[in-house]
Amino acid sequence: MGLLCQRIAGMKMISLWNRVFGARPDDPEARCYAVLAAQARRSEFYRWWGVPDTLEGRFELLVLHVFLVLHRLKRQGERARRFSRRLFEVMVADVDRATSGWGRGAWTGRSGTAVPVRALARGCNCRIHAYDNGLVADGDGEALVAALAVNLYRIRSASAVEVAGMVGYVRAASASLARQPLEHILAGSVRFPEPPVPEAVPERMSAGMESLP
Repeated sequence: MGLLCQRIAGMKMISLWNRVFGARPDDPEARCYAVLAAQARRSEFYRWWGVPDTLEGRFELLVLHVFLVLHRLKRQGERARRFSRRLFEVMVADVDRATSGWGRGAWTGRSGTAVPVRALARGCNCRIHAYDNGLVADGDGEALVAALAVNLYRIRSASAVEVAGMVGYVRAASASLARQPLEHILAGSVRFPEPPVPEAVPERMSAGMESLP
């Protein structure tokens, strides 16, 4: 389990280029994926905001960050559409390669049965649709809360405070990406905001937070 988590969420830059479709370090989609994958393994999400620190939990957080980039690129022209498709393919290929060494190439679902990685990848479309609806919906954010509950917190019930923290992060990340020039993103240069810090956590505890292995 520890080794697999390292291969999925803690991969090094050089291995990423070599594993994903033979990508080179200057491929913009691979660079973008490396950034969002590193953001998805930030320990704050798991320590403070209730994201399950499991294989499934890390996968769900990875998908959420891929969605945020895809959402930014919606209706931005043909070049953005090709970038989005390639970015999604890079994610699927990386997860597939990360699990292939285990023979079955599968995750374990809530029922305890093996779920093929490619089937999970197809399920990402449902997740992305739910997040998209939740992010653009007006009101008090109930649609986004529901999307996070069904996906990000599907194997662990989260408190209202934890969900609210993630809702705030998703909206902040989306707003940050919206302000970033399209050309920068298509060149593989993306930035995400810092994960929120709970009010009850002393400042000294928030210093030096590192990504999980």
